[in-house]
Amino acid sequence: MKTDLRVIKTKENLQNALLHLLEDKELEKISISELCKEARVNRGTFYLHFASVEDLFSHYFQEITEDLRQAYDEPVERVKHRLQDLQPHMIRIFHHVKKFSRFYTIVFNQNSPLMYYYDLLDVIRERLLKSLETDTGVTEKNYQASYAANAVLGIVIEWVTGGYKETVEELNEMILKFSKIY
Repeated sequence: MKTDLRVIKTKENLQNALLHLLEDKELEKISISELCKEARVNRGTFYLHFASVEDLFSHYFQEITEDLRQAYDEPVERVKHRLQDLQPHMIRIFHHVKKFSRFYTIVFNQNSPLMYYYDLLDVIRERLLKSLETDTGVTEKNYQASYAANAVLGIVIEWVTGGYKETVEELNEMILKFSKIY
């Protein structure tokens, strides 16, 4: 069943309004009234889709993490989980970050709580654990996945806080180069 275009537009308006408000305020300090005013929807419409501002954020965060999973999985599956066969043009993670750049700019500013970092880290780490081919034990594989996931997020944070100056292609080249060093 297709979702009504009005529902899609309403949710997009609410997400955009939330992002706009998050540029100046913490999530916990945003009221439903100001969110609805910013999105130009009434409270009844808001409550038709979400229970709270946190619920809206949670749904949006799930959408982003699902897209992140797909951005990681698509090229890895294409090379049949042989990460050493990845080519720069295959990597999709930085395309994902660029697509959701407003979100990442907000989440990776110094005023945001670290929980978002850890949530995104878990997504990347989980994907890495599935694709790492190693003869080491479980403990070493866990550390290897954590190391690599933190490295990826470190590059993302550097890119975001640096104002997205480098191209996606440059970052793809860098991440492959760094992965060969370690």
